[in-house]
Amino acid sequence: MNFIVDANIIFSGILNTKGKIGDLLINSKDYFDFIAPDFLRTEIRKHYTRLCKISKLTIEQVKEAEFQVYKDITFISEEQIKLSIWEIAEKLVIDIDPKDTSYVAFAKHFKCKIWSGDKALIKGLAKKKFTRFITTDELFKLREELS
Repeated sequence: MNFIVDANIIFSGILNTKGKIGDLLINSKDYFDFIAPDFLRTEIRKHYTRLCKISKLTIEQVKEAEFQVYKDITFISEEQIKLSIWEIAEKLVIDIDPKDTSYVAFAKHFKCKIWSGDKALIKGLAKKKFTRFITTDELFKLREELS
C-alpha cells in the first residue's frame, strides 16, 4: 500500500524517532510503501539548525535520525510525473499552499493518499473534493489491523 509522505511528517519523525510518527516511518516496511518527492531531502536539510534547536540533538544525532526515518522511503524525481498531472495539482493548491503541489501531483500519479498533518491543506483540498489524505492515527490503526 503506497502513501506519499510530506515534509511535516518527516520533520516530526526526525524530531522524535520513538514517537508514533517515527515508529510508523521506521517500522512499517512490511505494511506500507512510503514515497516522497526528491526535493523533500533538500527541504529538510535547510532546517537542520531548527531541528537541532527544537530537539536539543546535535547535528550528528539529527542526521542519524534522518537516516533512520529515510531508510524505507522511496524518493522519486519530480520529473517522473507528467506535466498534465502537475498542472492539475497546481490548480488545486494555488490558493492554499503552492509548496504542496508536488505531494498532490504524486498522489494523483501514484493513485494513493498523502500522509500529512497539514490541516490547512487537508481542509482546503477537501473543499475542492480532493480527499486523498490519511492521518497518523488512521495509518497507525491500519498497520495494527494488518499485523
